[in-house]
Amino acid sequence: MTTDSLAMERDTVQLVLFDLDGTFADTAPDLSSALNRTLERNGRNPLSPEQIRPYVSHGGMAMIRAGFGIEPDHPKFENYRNQFLETYRQNIAWGTTLFPGMEQLLEALEQRGVGWGIVTNKPAWLTDPLMQRLDPGRRAVSIVSGDTLEERKPHPRPILYACEKAGVDPAACLYVGDAERDIQAGRAAGATTLAALFGYISEQDQPEQWGADGTIEHPLQILDWLVPH
Repeated sequence: MTTDSLAMERDTVQLVLFDLDGTFADTAPDLSSALNRTLERNGRNPLSPEQIRPYVSHGGMAMIRAGFGIEPDHPKFENYRNQFLETYRQNIAWGTTLFPGMEQLLEALEQRGVGWGIVTNKPAWLTDPLMQRLDPGRRAVSIVSGDTLEERKPHPRPILYACEKAGVDPAACLYVGDAERDIQAGRAAGATTLAALFGYISEQDQPEQWGADGTIEHPLQILDWLVPH
């Protein structure tokens, strides 16, 4: 086998990993509802889904900042955050769905023998029940949550760990996310990276400057990246 053939074999995608919120699943309806219930409980006016959506990929702290206009050093910040997360936990998959085309993508990956998994900063106590609803057959070959390891994205370790669990070299992994930290983590891990433009990207974000190997506007476009570019 030639050197070029070895490189082709090594680099052909064997594993596709997804960020969860804003890439694999549209969790904004449930997270928006939880934030608005928390706001109303504390005498604040609710926000529109359009106002909340850009913050969904950035976690509970970002959503409390957006909703209450306060920083983590505010004396009530942690209380609001805990209220929000508990409200979300109790209603974690009422409105959440896979993004259009994602189910077809997963079927196509499985037919081609390509594994898939999740690497998210969402804590396991939220990730696990949500994935049980979204993936009842546990088809994912690896799920790494924000508290699985000491490190979280943008550190590469969660992606490296997911590859290790799947038995795949990071060079044969494709990581897809809708936030700059996703691309930073994927690149640092040695994976091919794609920015999901259908995700929770704000007007201030500049995904073309994140350094991803490419961008996609629909999940099925991932299939175009299963062989080296």
